[in-house]
Amino acid sequence: MFRIMMFLATNIAVMALISLVFSLFGFQGLLAQNGVDLDLQALLVYSAVIGFSGSFISLLLSKFMAKRTMGVHVIEQPSNQTERWLVQTVKLQAERANIGMPEVGIFQHPSPNAFATGWNKNSALVAVSTGLLEQMSQNEVEAVLAHEVSHVANGDMVTLTLIQGVVNTFVVFLSRVIGHVVDRVVFKVERGHGPAFWIVSMVAQIILGIFASMIVMWFSRYREFRADEGGAKLAGRNNMIAALKRLKQNQDAPPLPDEMAAFAISAGKVQKLFSSHPPLDERIKVLQQN
Repeated sequence: MFRIMMFLATNIAVMALISLVFSLFGFQGLLAQNGVDLDLQALLVYSAVIGFSGSFISLLLSKFMAKRTMGVHVIEQPSNQTERWLVQTVKLQAERANIGMPEVGIFQHPSPNAFATGWNKNSALVAVSTGLLEQMSQNEVEAVLAHEVSHVANGDMVTLTLIQGVVNTFVVFLSRVIGHVVDRVVFKVERGHGPAFWIVSMVAQIILGIFASMIVMWFSRYREFRADEGGAKLAGRNNMIAALKRLKQNQDAPPLPDEMAAFAISAGKVQKLFSSHPPLDERIKVLQQN
């Protein structure tokens, strides 16, 4: 979930910054260029610029932000047997998956976890926690690495970027329409761009953004099954199942920060809608049935 939440957080920040810049420079005047009515075509273009800019800038920053946020130590020259094994394992898996060699790193945290991120499949980062190395067998660690390499090979971050761009576009578009209607109908502002327009638009953007995140999280859950299958092909199905079972056993370990709860199982139905990963029992069941 880390790569997803970091991507979403950066995306929201970039969108807010672009919206502010557009407002300061008066670009939103395009929305009212046809008198008192919204120019929906101009609004859609405007929304797409903000939406896809936020999404693609987030993608480009993803690896840098991951390193800085989690304090990832990138293994440039292996200093011990564990680091040498990690680099060699990822190298072999990357070759089998037909992608460029990712950077390999370790971050300090007691929970068993790992993530992969990067702007394309030939410029990625795969990182594991110290807890993962301490609590899992070598075969299990290999399976987790294979799962992350599969995320890279499947192009999940790029696909996520496109989906997020589309979602952003409609969030910005609909929030502006709602703000305009409220300003015109409720507050009787002739051009529909009074103070209420800005306030209602921002509130609507936040609310719509929350619902839109369900779409992104659904996509993430779907891609987890594909990454599990890819991990099974690269490291062995039994090893992949064993790794997921080990993760389940360690769910009572000290948790990662909220934005890093990558293998967490959400308890309620509402929480499940915002979970980036399916329940571990469900993932294990799917692997056992295939």
